[in-house]
Amino acid sequence: MNLPKIGITLGDPGGIGPEVVLKALSLKNSLPRASYILFGSSLIVEKEKQALGLDLDIQPFDKTKDTTSSSPALLEIENPLKNIKKGSPSKENGQASFLFFKEAIKEAKKGLIQALVTAPISKHSWNLAGLEWHGHTDFLSQTYPKAIMTFWSERIKVALFSHHIPLKAALEKIKKEDLLDFFLLLHHDIEKIQPEIFHFLVAGLNPHAGEKGFLGSEEEKEIIPAIKHARRKGMRISGPFPPDVVFRNALGHPDIIVIALYHDQGLIPFKLESFEKGVNITLGLPFIRTSPDHGTALDIAGKGVASPESMIEAIKLACELSPRLF
Repeated sequence: MNLPKIGITLGDPGGIGPEVVLKALSLKNSLPRASYILFGSSLIVEKEKQALGLDLDIQPFDKTKDTTSSSPALLEIENPLKNIKKGSPSKENGQASFLFFKEAIKEAKKGLIQALVTAPISKHSWNLAGLEWHGHTDFLSQTYPKAIMTFWSERIKVALFSHHIPLKAALEKIKKEDLLDFFLLLHHDIEKIQPEIFHFLVAGLNPHAGEKGFLGSEEEKEIIPAIKHARRKGMRISGPFPPDVVFRNALGHPDIIVIALYHDQGLIPFKLESFEKGVNITLGLPFIRTSPDHGTALDIAGKGVASPESMIEAIKLACELSPRLF
């Protein structure tokens, strides 16, 4: 049996990405059998292993040789790092994390890996490096404009209609045509990986979901027409529900996905419930991409106290959803 090839980027060298990646890989009994390919730098790996006291065998990855080994391998990516600056954003860290990610995407497109797990990057570091993108999903959206950011855990699942844009711009996107396109695309992508399972609950935009127009008109004019149209297309979708109760109604129901209309509406309840074990999945790609639901945690970087739980769950879910070759 050929093992699935799972790519893992090291993320921002100044954050906890390298730490949680190596901690996760050192806990072999917690991970599925797979060929794990790290995209990064031996400088980062060796310094992190030394800092954490890990005896983890990581061999150089050779693209010309097929492997069935479950031991991790490192695909060395040329980058500008000469030393590692922990705990704060930097241009060099931003350049390095972007190059790791860019190379991993290129190899995923070519089929070298079936799934990609990305450790957290610093948007500030990317900005210092002169990069125009606001993170992984924003970069992916340039090539895959139908990419959708979703968050999964055992207790709750959330899909974001909009994510890394200012709140004012997010509210301006609440139009029935755009909502309908999003609903149907989300349904299509979910059906491809786990068909005929999920029901979708749409969060309202205004308090009490607008209270029949008394507390806002968006529900009546934009959201409800889009939901009705999506239902006529065969989608299992309901709402809009008051934003302060819809997540409670979904909690503990693994077959329900809440559609949040902007970033913080969905991420506040999700991280409150599933910060340790939540996983970010990008849908709408020709390969599986997951990541931990936390950031670089610069305040604890280099202290050796970061939990690898979310990274472990991201790796497990990437393996579960990736195509397997027998």
